[in-house]
Amino acid sequence: MGKALEAELQRQLERLGPEQQREVIEFVQALAANHPKGVSGRELVRFAGTISRADLDIMTAEIEDACEQVNPNEW
Repeated sequence: MGKALEAELQRQLERLGPEQQREVIEFVQALAANHPKGVSGRELVRFAGTISRADLDIMTAEIEDACEQVNPNEW
């Protein structure tokens, strides 16, 4: 984090009361917890080409049939 950002964050935190500061800490912790670490593409490339053409065709058809539809009453 850059020094300017740290300074601004500090200024804003100082304006908050203790309970609000606790909420900020909890929020930051929640943000950090929601970022699972992924796997690099280099690790996944070994799986390239392992799905058969027939299975890919089935998957493509299912996606086109089910995922490209809008149900206006769903929400």
